[in-house]
Amino acid sequence: MIVLGMGSGTSVDGVDVAVLELGLVDGTVEARVLGTRSHPYDPALRSAVLAAFPPGRVGMQEVCRLDTRLGQAFAEAAVATARAVLGDRPVDLAASHGQTVFHDVVEGRVAGTLQLGQPAWIAEATGAPVVSDLRVADVAAGGQGAPLASTWDALWLGGTLRTRVALNLGGIANVTVVPPSGPLVAFDTGPANALVDAVVGWRTGAALDRDGALASSGTVDDELLALLLDDPYYSLEPPKTTGKEHYNLGLVQRALQRLGRDVGTADLVATVTELTAVTVAGAVTGFRPAEVVVSGGGASNPALLARLRVALDPAGTELVTSDAYGVPPDDKEACLFALLGFLTWHGLPGTHPAGTGARVGRISGRITPGHGPLRMPEPARTTPRALRLLG
Repeated sequence: MIVLGMGSGTSVDGVDVAVLELGLVDGTVEARVLGTRSHPYDPALRSAVLAAFPPGRVGMQEVCRLDTRLGQAFAEAAVATARAVLGDRPVDLAASHGQTVFHDVVEGRVAGTLQLGQPAWIAEATGAPVVSDLRVADVAAGGQGAPLASTWDALWLGGTLRTRVALNLGGIANVTVVPPSGPLVAFDTGPANALVDAVVGWRTGAALDRDGALASSGTVDDELLALLLDDPYYSLEPPKTTGKEHYNLGLVQRALQRLGRDVGTADLVATVTELTAVTVAGAVTGFRPAEVVVSGGGASNPALLARLRVALDPAGTELVTSDAYGVPPDDKEACLFALLGFLTWHGLPGTHPAGTGARVGRISGRITPGHGPLRMPEPARTTPRALRLLG
């Protein structure tokens, strides 16, 4: 079937869309990526979403309006991508992660999570049924609701004689450790682009450190880095998850107050970039991976990748981007959401309990009908054991 997957990360850049042809053959998910597109948010919508993130406070009127505006933005992105990739061929199913606006972590456990982007707008625009709200079932089953990528990663990178780690560098960094045998481990390591973007916006007004230019021109401030590393999250055992509720500009500003002196813009960006590199490396080296496979927006930051390579080098770990395994780094999460929608449609669990800490893997999400009545297939009898990318 043809499944359109969509999502927007905590960097709030826009809607990433992937169109996949998916099938289940003898326990293997066969996936062909037909096309991908990225649709930037309108600047006013992006600003409104960022203003809703903690420590910002918004009322229910604004939540309702954001849910509608985001749903409409996702619908427009879905239609534009489907036309560009498929022409007149219809989409069988859409799967939308929406835009995370709050991930409620209380004493190390997730109490709830909220993604906005009303799926009815997508169903109306495409005519296809929509699977959405992909995290909450896992939370209700005692899980962290994250990282969802562990489902894709276990199928994609498993079945070898060495340990491999899938690393996603979005606003928050998350990893899936896939060993040659035994259960996987998945968790958020801490910030990826969240603090870099926040600092760059604060000091320069730009959205991001394009090509890592500021980080490359600066010098890491070791005293400030030590203060930023003095964070109890890093010592928590997985599974664990975090978000911009914790890793935001306020955290950096409080560290600067403790430091008692100013740090130049380039040095500050270099320091928070180094923070991402050393916390990711510190989180994964104990698993002794042979390889770390990187995806997400941070994979386009040469300064961050260079610092990661240095941090991982003592362990002899190779660092590659996900396109070495057939998945463009910017498109992996959209491909993941298409897979999760496909699994839900066939009555299969969308989360990996070893990755999220849930009691059991649950079927993900809720389904919004398209223009016609729902005609779902018989539940699949085979649980997937592998993912094979075609073409």
